[in-house]
Amino acid sequence: MRRRAFILAMLAAPLAHGGEVKYPKVVRATRLRFPRDHGAHPEYRTEWWYATGWLARGKEPLGFQVTFFRARPRWDSGNPSKFTPRQLLLAHAAISDPRHGRLRHDQRAARDALGLAGAGTRTTEAWIDDWRFVLEGDTYRAKILARDFALELALKAPGAPLLQGEGGFSRKGHRPEEASYYYSRPQLVASGTLDGREVQGLAWLDHEWSSQYLAPEASGWDWAGINLADGNSLTAFRIRDKQGGVHYAPPGVSFTAQKTWRSPRTGVEYPVAMRVAANGREFDLVPLMEDQELDARRSAGTIYWEGAVRALQSGKEVGRGYLELTGYWRPMEL
Repeated sequence: MRRRAFILAMLAAPLAHGGEVKYPKVVRATRLRFPRDHGAHPEYRTEWWYATGWLARGKEPLGFQVTFFRARPRWDSGNPSKFTPRQLLLAHAAISDPRHGRLRHDQRAARDALGLAGAGTRTTEAWIDDWRFVLEGDTYRAKILARDFALELALKAPGAPLLQGEGGFSRKGHRPEEASYYYSRPQLVASGTLDGREVQGLAWLDHEWSSQYLAPEASGWDWAGINLADGNSLTAFRIRDKQGGVHYAPPGVSFTAQKTWRSPRTGVEYPVAMRVAANGREFDLVPLMEDQELDARRSAGTIYWEGAVRALQSGKEVGRGYLELTGYWRPMEL
């Protein structure tokens, strides 16, 4: 707990003998290059590698989420010490298991120092202690030894990265600087073990980095990534404003709440079933279970809903994926 408190304090407080960092802007028409852009971009303010998916353990459906975050503190330091927190690493992992009725989840936080945590720049390689997420060839490998579960997965990519937005330039608001570099790897073939038992399924990876992801008037976002049964995929998101409206959404994208759920622990209400329209198609997203709230106050300082959902058309299942709902507890701060 002392380590987490120290790390969060570093995000807000100036470091001795340092100045305020000038983060680079996300620029339209920048060409993403691989394998380099699978790796970290430490000069930017925030970055994440976000893996989600559905697994089967026998006949039991399960959802999983593994996310590694990298953050560059606002204040730089001239201190040459290896203990100086020039980069901060956070990680979340969760299992959606209807038998438990709520998420099993854990979280980690650490400084990028002394090799105990870090994010490589040549390709995907993020770690905190014994938690790891790496790309080897065309396969992502996750190893998470959490408090009450152990997850080891291989996620094999069947094709090239899917560049979101305009060739990987993804607008997040109306100002030029409100944007991210963003690509996805849908339809990942997943295999591995959960608590020593074999699991298999389909997964999704998002990799984003930005210096101003949210506008000052934005409160959070709704996002969905769906692997469709026909081999295609669906990505949709919107950025909500603090008055309850929509700050920004890509053309043709809309989210309409179909059902809400109120957390018995935090009192936060989430629209856990959504009708999503994108690319001229509509899908009803129905949660694997309603209680998929993740309390990340001990690491990222927020609470949000992130859960496995089925995609339906005319009542028939046509895909599976994840729905993420942030900023319903308090406005998000990245």
